[in-house]
Amino acid sequence: MNAVRKQRLFIVLGVLAGLAAAVALVTYALKQNINLFYTPQQVASGEAPVGSRMRVGGLVVPGSVERNQETLNVVFDLTDGKGTFTVHYQGILPDLFREGQGIVANGTLAQPLRFEADEVLAKHDETYMPPEVQDALEKAGHPGAGPAQDAP
Repeated sequence: MNAVRKQRLFIVLGVLAGLAAAVALVTYALKQNINLFYTPQQVASGEAPVGSRMRVGGLVVPGSVERNQETLNVVFDLTDGKGTFTVHYQGILPDLFREGQGIVANGTLAQPLRFEADEVLAKHDETYMPPEVQDALEKAGHPGAGPAQDAP
């Protein structure tokens, strides 16, 4: 093999190795940032991995909201009719947050039935429910599950 061909081969192999490294790094970064959605039934049954970031959604159990009067800590239960777990949140809840309402929370499952939320999202009007929550409630056979509404 002459010197010019050998040099071109090394350049092509170097570019391919660099491209493979870049793809591997991008894949690793995306894997770390995946935020999967879990229903209360999946969390209660142990299907949701403890310690990983996720989204959970369901209905706030009436009578379960406990607010600390001295801090912004709020504890409430979330259900889909078949499973229930506790959500701990520190911060100001959305104005539309209330008991019996569908919400989506982003955070980490700290223990099998303890979810540490860093963001709580509430529906934005009386007829809208997040599609993930609507599907979860329908699959669980919850009596309050009506047809999903699209956001305006």
